Amino acid sequence: MRVHVVSDVHGNAEALARAGDGADALVVLGDLIDFVDYHEHGGGILGALFGADNVATFATLRREGRRQEMVELSKRLWGGLDDPRGALDEAVREQYARLFAALPAPTYAIPGNVDAPALWPEFEAPGLHFVDGQVCDIGGLRFAFIGGAVLPDGVTPRTDQAWRPYLRTREEYDKAAAALSGFDVLCSHIPPALPELTYDVVARRGELGSSALTELIVGEQPRWSLFGHVHQPLTHALRVGVTECRNVGHFQKTARPYVLRW
Repeated sequence: MRVHVVSDVHGNAEALARAGDGADALVVLGDLIDFVDYHEHGGGILGALFGADNVATFATLRREGRRQEMVELSKRLWGGLDDPRGALDEAVREQYARLFAALPAPTYAIPGNVDAPALWPEFEAPGLHFVDGQVCDIGGLRFAFIGGAVLPDGVTPRTDQAWRPYLRTREEYDKAAAALSGFDVLCSHIPPALPELTYDVVARRGELGSSALTELIVGEQPRWSLFGHVHQPLTHALRVGVTECRNVGHFQKTARPYVLRW
C-alpha cells in the first residue's frame, strides 16, 4: 500500500490535484482554506476582501504580538462590509468548490482550525470521506482521525465574528481523543504536546499541541502519528516509544505529500 498524506493546503488546489498521483489513497489533515496568506498578502480570503495593504498590516501586527491593535484592525475591516458573514461564506465556498473538486477517490479528510466543517456536507462526492472522529480501515491498517485545534485555556470563543475557526475546548478535544482506540495510525491536525513538535522556528513561538494525543500515543502505541499545523517545526519527526510522530509538512508551500508505505 502507498498512501499520500497532506496538511495545511491553504488554497493550493493546483498542487492538491496532483497530491494523490501514484497513491492508493489520499489523506488530508486539514487547513484547506487560505484565510490569511502571510506570504502573498493579496491572496487568501482576507486579501480578496480587504486588499494586500491591509493584510500586510495585519500580518505585521500578528508577527509583533500587538494583539489589541490587530483586533481593532480586524473589527474595522469587517465592520466596513455590508454583510460580513455573507461575504465570508461566499469566499469560503468558492475556495472549497475548487479544493474538493481537486481531490481524487478515495480521499479521507478532516478539518483543521482554518476550516469551516459545517459547510463540508455541501461538497460530498463519491470516494470523498469526511472522517473526523472515526476509525477507518485503509489497506488493512486502522486509521484514527481527529480534526480541529484546541482552544487556548481561558479563551471564550466569540460568536459575533464572521469567521469562526474550528477550535474545540480542551475538554471537548480530550473527549474526542479518548473515544479513539484500536488503531495503527493516528491522524490529527495538531501535533501531540511535545515541544520539539509544537515550536515554530520562524514564528519563534510554540503552537498549541494536545497532551491527550500524547497520552493516546503512549497508550495505543500506533505505528505512526501524523499531523501538520506547525508550518516550520523544530523537528519534523520524533519517536515516542514505537511510534514515529511525523509532521507531514506545509503543503501550500512544499506541494509535496508525505508518502506512507506498508
